[in-house]
Amino acid sequence: MAPTPEVVTAALATVNDPEIRRPITDLDMVKSVDISPDGVVRVGVYLTVAGCPMRDTITRDVTAAVAKLDGVTRVQVDLDVMSTEQRKNLQTKLRGGRGPEKEIPFAKPGSLTRVFAVASGKGGVGKSSVTVNLAAAMASSGLKVGVVDADIYGHSVPRMLGVSDRPTKVEDMIMPPVAHDIKVISVGMFKPADAGNSPVVWRGPMLDRALHQFLADVYWGDLDVLLMDLPPGTGDIAISVAQRMPGAEILVVTTPQQAAAEVAERAGSIATQTHQQVAGVIENMAWLPCPHCDERIAVFGEGGGQSVADGLTRSLGVRVPLLGQVPIDLRLREGGDNGKPLVLTDPDSPAATELRRIATGLGKKSASLKGLQLGLSPAGR
Repeated sequence: MAPTPEVVTAALATVNDPEIRRPITDLDMVKSVDISPDGVVRVGVYLTVAGCPMRDTITRDVTAAVAKLDGVTRVQVDLDVMSTEQRKNLQTKLRGGRGPEKEIPFAKPGSLTRVFAVASGKGGVGKSSVTVNLAAAMASSGLKVGVVDADIYGHSVPRMLGVSDRPTKVEDMIMPPVAHDIKVISVGMFKPADAGNSPVVWRGPMLDRALHQFLADVYWGDLDVLLMDLPPGTGDIAISVAQRMPGAEILVVTTPQQAAAEVAERAGSIATQTHQQVAGVIENMAWLPCPHCDERIAVFGEGGGQSVADGLTRSLGVRVPLLGQVPIDLRLREGGDNGKPLVLTDPDSPAATELRRIATGLGKKSASLKGLQLGLSPAGR
């Protein structure tokens, strides 16, 4: 006996749009369901845009969900494209019924997304490697994670996460590509296909505009954590992040070398002017495990991370912790080149173990206000 339309629709409710990560039934993407007496099921599906890069994935997932139902002999998926009005309705639905207003959801009062701005004083300390591995570790633990590659001039996050897809545009909303269950956006995704490795030559106002688009125009959904990979130093992007996302917490990445630590401390000290919180310091390339014994080789010296944490504690007047010390591991670099974060490919390696430990501490969800003593008292008391 052929299945009923209700049974087929229930099966389709288990199919998520690959980019939006919500059921296609909730997104009004199911155009029609036709069932013949001999068990052939024909499903019409609306794509958000013509030439949708995920059309094959959607076809495959719909076919798999319906084909396993009792009485189904064959599944045919017919793809269509949403009209302009349908896309506007979808945009409104994704924005929670607020219409196409361009606001930064993470800057709104009551946002439950914890935002970390990953900074460094200078380049070459492994800031981006730390960022993508923290993101991958958090995502693998079940958190909903996004990464903004805000290092406009030195964008490298897409390669490190193995992202090759371009964002999909639905009206004026951008759907970010997903890799390792992480939503990712980068300026490199918007460069012309024939641009190759050409540099991005922008000045302050354009950098600020790009950052705003990454935060306001991109559909991030309900994230637990958003990581922002900042450019080295305290330039335009760092200032824009502070202005647009005053609640973002700064993560300072340094190496043990004292020269690098001094510069990193200056990068973290921007919080004294922007009134942001510094979540802590991560010391990367802390040591090299000896391949022949259990000793640690201090390739870049010792104490830089703690020095930065102590210096920021003094200048900010609040305790800034040293969150962890990540040892040198060739596989960490190889994973970045191959788009496979070390915390996923070899989670028990010393570097991955330390990164996962740091991620666990940072990724803890904020506690509910329910039952919390807020220290309030009636007026006049």
